[in-house]
Amino acid sequence: MRTTQSPVKQLALKRNLPVEQPQTVRSPDVEARLKGIGADAMVVAAYGLILPAAILRSAKHGAINIHGSLLPRWRGAAPIQRAILAGDVETGVSIMQMDEGLDTGPVFGRRSIPIGANDDFGSVHDKLADLGADLLLEVLPAIQAGSARATPQPADGATYAAKIDKSETQLDWKRSAVALERAVRAFRPAPGAVARFQGEPLKIWRARVESGDGAPGTIIDAKTLHVACGSAALAIEELQPAGGRRMAATDFLRGHRIEIGMRFE
Repeated sequence: MRTTQSPVKQLALKRNLPVEQPQTVRSPDVEARLKGIGADAMVVAAYGLILPAAILRSAKHGAINIHGSLLPRWRGAAPIQRAILAGDVETGVSIMQMDEGLDTGPVFGRRSIPIGANDDFGSVHDKLADLGADLLLEVLPAIQAGSARATPQPADGATYAAKIDKSETQLDWKRSAVALERAVRAFRPAPGAVARFQGEPLKIWRARVESGDGAPGTIIDAKTLHVACGSAALAIEELQPAGGRRMAATDFLRGHRIEIGMRFE
């Protein structure tokens, strides 16, 4: 719970590179300082805000964005989580020329990866970070040499990856077990999928889809913590009680008297 320097800032300071951390980029002073650097290009990654046109034009070749999706699919703040939630079988990274829209600029290059059955937000994020860095190092020299070609995004297939709202992390047992299992992976390692049991919040860290039916939220197998969903059942494998540690479901079962018919909220 302490403010710490990002790895980028740590490396910049180590190499005596100037670091700017403005409270807002919508300031003439900030615009002037960025333009005064005389950069060939500005690289933007996971910034989260739309940059003003003056900032986008402050470098010779403009602003180049590393975006964690195969644009135009999943423009916006949470492309990795949205891809997992939607059940996409692949995602990737796009290097694009930024314009004044939300991830709408032309694309210099894309690389794709499959989303595996066990992939979560953390694993996909780390794969895309490496993939994006490698692709960026191919694109930037081409831009400088004048040989790079940015292709406009097609209108078809565009989707919006809205920021994850806290309410979305609450598991709704009326939904299918498939959808809930995706949510568990999409919100791991943060912020975590949340359920309530006997009035207390629990975070569900790992789960799998199993056959079974019953009233949504009802425990249908007390020995293995299978919970009925809108369709099929979710077998909880790892969870975390409020104020407690992450634990295997078997450890939780040893410490709690669980009976068939008890309900998750």
